[in-house]
Amino acid sequence: MPPSLWLFDLDGTLIDSAPGIHASIDHALAGVGRAPLADARLPDWIGPPLRESFARLLPGAAAVETAVALYREHYAAHGWTGHRVYPGIPELLQQLAGRGARLAVVTSKIERYARRIVHAAPWGQNFSAVYGVSETSPHSEKAAQIAQALRDFAVPAMDAVMLGDRHYDIEGARACGVRAVGALWGYGTRAELMRAGADALVESPAALAQWASSGSSPAAREDSRA
Repeated sequence: MPPSLWLFDLDGTLIDSAPGIHASIDHALAGVGRAPLADARLPDWIGPPLRESFARLLPGAAAVETAVALYREHYAAHGWTGHRVYPGIPELLQQLAGRGARLAVVTSKIERYARRIVHAAPWGQNFSAVYGVSETSPHSEKAAQIAQALRDFAVPAMDAVMLGDRHYDIEGARACGVRAVGALWGYGTRAELMRAGADALVESPAALAQWASSGSSPAAREDSRA
């Protein structure tokens, strides 16, 4: 039987949010007297908690908190609109929902921003819940979020699957006994997802849609291509 509950990461899985995130990072770095972030370093910033990323670059907690505040100021006003939906995502979501599956977003993004993005999108109506983090959260909370989703939907772990593009998604799923599928179109690498213990790797939303339409489910370490 295919999963009855599908959990989706947001950045790098449902949407390519790089433009808005990059602009907000640069706004924050300029505010603390730092140079803009090089394009090549951006993927490392998409997925981890914001404080964790700034802490690798800035000296001291005070500088980190200033940068976080500046980032959020810019993101709330402008950055949250700077994204595009990955091709095939709307069709995938519609297909899953049409087959009776329940869908939820599980993201390291601040919950109010995540809800704003999901609720503003035409495909957002397919999601029954959005699990984000609080503004004071310093670390990844994927395992706790997934566990909460299982409780809220009253679904056993074996009937759920988590799709994400970073090791946080995979590790959070495995900690809860949920099948973990790596999205290769996002910001993480194949090696990162494999090291984290992904049960399957998917090249595109269309490949995942094929899985769903066939009635199968990702249960072994596979590499599916559309």
